[in-house]
Amino acid sequence: MELFGVPLVALLGQLLLGLVNGSFYAVLSLGLAVIFGLLNVINFAHGALFMLGAMLAWMGANYLGLNYWVMLVLAPLVVGLLGIVIEKTMLRWLYRLDHLYGLLLTFGLTLLIEGIFRSIYGASGQSYDTPDLLQGATNLGFMILPNYRAWVVVASLAVCFATWFVIEKTRLGALLRAGTENPRLVESFGVNVPRMITLTYGFGVALAGLAGVLAAPVMQVSPLMGSHLIIVVFAVVVIGGMGSILGAIVTGLALGVIEGLTRVFYPQASSTVVFVIMVLVLILRPAGLFGKEK
Repeated sequence: MELFGVPLVALLGQLLLGLVNGSFYAVLSLGLAVIFGLLNVINFAHGALFMLGAMLAWMGANYLGLNYWVMLVLAPLVVGLLGIVIEKTMLRWLYRLDHLYGLLLTFGLTLLIEGIFRSIYGASGQSYDTPDLLQGATNLGFMILPNYRAWVVVASLAVCFATWFVIEKTRLGALLRAGTENPRLVESFGVNVPRMITLTYGFGVALAGLAGVLAAPVMQVSPLMGSHLIIVVFAVVVIGGMGSILGAIVTGLALGVIEGLTRVFYPQASSTVVFVIMVLVLILRPAGLFGKEK
């Protein structure tokens, strides 16, 4: 059976593979959206912290014998703690300045983190084994889907939904949003706003570390893996709307699927279709699909 001259089996296969890529986009762009939406900081170091999560998982397996499931918890915690140190020692002094200062600082941190790991491990990629529990594949009839890729989709959707629910539907999320808009009012209710902001940044970069661990068995673990992905993720955030939690999730998943479809119908454009969509969105709706017009 064919659709627009393309075998339906190939089309469905690319849709599922696109959903896997979209899951990485969604988790990474979610972290960026949390940080920008609540802290007003453009965190260019997000790609380097994504790489750090993957590298920590690889180092934990090779140097300490720690398995995937341990590192799935430990690596995001370590990355989150590093984020807390970065926020308390560097970013805290830039909140009242122009966005450009935060962008330049986090860009410098990206070069520093990537440079350290390149000097130790070089630029070549390292393989990371799929955990035993998720090895093998499932026959869906139209394709053989690796179990690990299915896990990536399920885990990413669960993390995205939980984050959206906490920020948009709970009292904690309301305090976070209010603390960034009117910190003095929130502090009058006995809330420690600076600590809340610090933990928010730590949580945002921990999401990047989590995405790195999820990506380690799929991608080659290398010091440059974050820089190859972060530009696309920034495009996802711009399309969804800077600071929009729902926009980051929906746009990340949708653009992964669109990339997959583009590989079927016009492969030459698969690496640029995201940026074409970004340009169109900026022309027609500068605030993004889910962003609020000022």
